[in-house]
Amino acid sequence: MCADLPQSLCFPTPFPPADKDSERRRIPCPLDPKHTVFEDSLAKHLKKCNSKEKPKPVYYVKDINAGPVNEEEEVISEVSIADRTKEELDDLIGKLKTALQGLNIKPDSGILSHPALHDPLNDPKNGNFAFKHLKQQASILGNMEALELLGPGRCYVEFGAGKGKLSHWIHVALEKAEDVHFLLVERSSTRFKVDGKHKNTDATFDRLQVDIQHLDLGRVPFLSEKGLPVIAVGKHLCGAATDLALRCLFEHSLKDLDSHQPTKRIKLSEGAEEDSKTGGDLAVSGVAIALCCHHRCDWRHYVGKEFFRERGLGIREFDAFQRMSSWATCGMSRVSHGHKTSPREKVGTLDEKQMGKEEEEEEEDEEDEEAEHEGSSETIPDNLNSAVSAEEREHVGRLCKVLIDHGRLHYLQQRGFKPNLRYYTSRDVSLENVLLTAVPI
Repeated sequence: MCADLPQSLCFPTPFPPADKDSERRRIPCPLDPKHTVFEDSLAKHLKKCNSKEKPKPVYYVKDINAGPVNEEEEVISEVSIADRTKEELDDLIGKLKTALQGLNIKPDSGILSHPALHDPLNDPKNGNFAFKHLKQQASILGNMEALELLGPGRCYVEFGAGKGKLSHWIHVALEKAEDVHFLLVERSSTRFKVDGKHKNTDATFDRLQVDIQHLDLGRVPFLSEKGLPVIAVGKHLCGAATDLALRCLFEHSLKDLDSHQPTKRIKLSEGAEEDSKTGGDLAVSGVAIALCCHHRCDWRHYVGKEFFRERGLGIREFDAFQRMSSWATCGMSRVSHGHKTSPREKVGTLDEKQMGKEEEEEEEDEEDEEAEHEGSSETIPDNLNSAVSAEEREHVGRLCKVLIDHGRLHYLQQRGFKPNLRYYTSRDVSLENVLLTAVPI
């Protein structure tokens, strides 16, 4: 009704003629119900829908790295830590400490740096958050150099590559080296990739958008043709992704479920690069992976099952320990995660302002990603607070991480490698500060 007019003088507002499309019926897309489509255009839409399953690349082999499934895993019922009694928690902690007897539970100290990152580490334009990432990348490169994993004639495979910054800095460190190649493995589409910075260089950067669980490295055309030694790297490779990556490296040549052919090992210091170029089996020459998020590990994918069983442990204990591992970082998130870095002052040309905006968006993306790895300040149930003190919880969480990682060390030892765990950065830089390295014996 019109405001301030007598009802007798108020006339309905005429509506425009009904749109022809308004009479057409929309239905959920059968490929992805998150969006809808006109029913009479369904057939046409299905041919071009972005959710349409695309042809799988030659290196995609479903669940090749997933690990076997058995009846034990199908019948297990998960019990949350909050639902366990004090007696059950004490029993689990007792089993944990017994399993760790005789093992080195304190990683070596390996906080290093690398000259390739000298300038950015000393650039005042880099904020505190960027500085912390640079320190981690510098230390990873420093540890790789100490293990002689930086050099010509190799292919660096970065698992969980994200924007590809670790590969970027490795390339900077090897700028004058010949025959250096990079494979960046990332399952999701990523913004602000740095691959484009290397288009006009001698090194090749190839990106594989595939889940590690389904990646057969032996079928990647470039690797099978070149036969270069492979160095596996990763920064904050989350939970089960580390186990999937190790299976991808060392079980890719599995011909069938009953026979296992170990991956070829090449000791680079012995000058075996030439032998590797004949192709054939994948030749792994080193591993340098920064670990994180043990609470996201999965028994099926885990490579340390044999190690657990040798200590009288199984899936039930593993399920509890991977949950308890979050105690090492839960509630320990730094205050800096509670607020974003102050935006830069936006002055200058439109291009400069746009670049500043992109840098801020990139930094925000990285802060959100970092927060996922660093744990969250979740509320601890009252019964858990009374059962285990905060200090003891953090200590037990660390022990859970160490036990899970020792299973990975055992796996690498069984495959002829000398593995090691080392603190590659301090806890004020990252709560997830352990680097897993391995070189052929």
